[in-house]
Amino acid sequence: MPRRQQATARQQRLGAELRKLREAAGLKGRDAAALLGTDSAQVSQIEAGLAGLSEERLRRIAAHYACVDQELIDALAAMTSDRSRGWWEEYRGQLPTPYLDLAELEHHSSYRWDVEFLHIPGLLQTEGYARALFSYVNPEFPEEELDRRVEHRMRRRAIIERPDPITYETVIHEAALRIKVGTSAASRAQLDRILELSQAEHISVRVIPFDLEGFAGAGSAMVYAGGPLPRLDTVVRDGPHGTVFVDAEAQLIRFRTLFRKVEAVSLEPERSRDFIRRLAKEL
Repeated sequence: MPRRQQATARQQRLGAELRKLREAAGLKGRDAAALLGTDSAQVSQIEAGLAGLSEERLRRIAAHYACVDQELIDALAAMTSDRSRGWWEEYRGQLPTPYLDLAELEHHSSYRWDVEFLHIPGLLQTEGYARALFSYVNPEFPEEELDRRVEHRMRRRAIIERPDPITYETVIHEAALRIKVGTSAASRAQLDRILELSQAEHISVRVIPFDLEGFAGAGSAMVYAGGPLPRLDTVVRDGPHGTVFVDAEAQLIRFRTLFRKVEAVSLEPERSRDFIRRLAKEL
């Protein structure tokens, strides 16, 4: 297959998992190259996500690595065989790459967890809220750029609005609910939107109130996207140097524990809805 100019986060993840399998088998790149009838440079490109391989070759190389985890092999084979171009590719070259990678990750996820402290989670945002947020963070954006970003964010909501939605759980701090990103009317519309979505069986919204005792936070906002198996989960965090996709197993375990810990101290869904209704009435 031809070399890619740029690998998506999903393609990089597939390559990284193949590298982990090779290293676990105690093999060098040249060993994999010999099996595939290529050279070490090509194997490096595959493991960097810059070159693909067929499902048949993936299964062959997994057998050579003595991998007996059939669920993992099947999941990686599905990633290899899926070469569809999702709607997010329409924005390639128009929006930052992490925006596209996140949309692709969400599209293929089996469930999604969010923790937010300052902003409403992107999947729950109204168009008015998203526009006000982008306008504030990037006041120099021309109208066309602003429209593109808002449109992209609205299209991402499909994963919880489509006929076969994923399970979505989010924990939102009271601060994010109270901060008026736009006007009072826009804030009220945003809270009403959260209340509407929270009624769906596949969506759980929990609130952390200011008066919760003994709560030290969770460090920063977190997006946790479930893969076909726990090993293929991904955590997305925004840092000072950009968006980071975390997939190290030890880190995934830590973030799973962290989410459940934050969830456990938050208000239950029905009490959270009551809380949001009270806030909406104050606006």
